[in-house]
Amino acid sequence: MPFAFPAAVWPIVMLFASNIFMTFAWYGHLKHRGAALFIAIVVSWAIAFFEYCLAVPANRIGSSVYTTAQLKTMQEVITLLVFSGFAVFWLGERLGAARLAGAPEA
Repeated sequence: MPFAFPAAVWPIVMLFASNIFMTFAWYGHLKHRGAALFIAIVVSWAIAFFEYCLAVPANRIGSSVYTTAQLKTMQEVITLLVFSGFAVFWLGERLGAARLAGAPEA
């Protein structure tokens, strides 16, 4: 039963969900480069609204259990995990050690 999750778990679940929305808002349009930039911006803003609807309460709830530094660290780790999956499964990119380190393609 999801409502029985402790306050320590809800922020993590919500941050994962918010990151999925935000990753699509920021990078989802790259799969549709032919779409007008204005449309990409409007759709991205619409998607980002849902990210905020999850991220703000996640941080509010999480602050009762975690420090701000812990919440931010969780957010960054979750961002890297979500983005890695997004890059592979949505954009069809390959991940390797060089790419994970931000090095240019050889």
